Amino acid sequence: MNCLTLKPLAVRIPEEIEKEILEVVEREKLDKATVVRTLLEIGITEWRKQTALELLRDGKVTFAKAAEMAKLSLWEFADLVKQRNIEWVRYTPEEIEREAREASAA
Repeated sequence: MNCLTLKPLAVRIPEEIEKEILEVVEREKLDKATVVRTLLEIGITEWRKQTALELLRDGKVTFAKAAEMAKLSLWEFADLVKQRNIEWVRYTPEEIEREAREASAA
């Protein structure tokens, strides 16, 4: 983790989540606070990716904006889009035909 200023955060969690956290504590041999911070970072990272993919799929953001939201390079985001099978290019058959004609004429 980067050298950041750490702020206290008190939350109530279900017992089942606490058990999951303690399992990670035991497996990773880390203190509870470190484990919770790490899991939060992983969760936020995944949330950013998922949100960016959903907005891209719904046509609400551009590819570049979605990559920026996910905090990934364009290439990394392209790989993610491919891995998750996200359809985001919406061409009509006529547009595809026109693009193909223009590409073959060039």
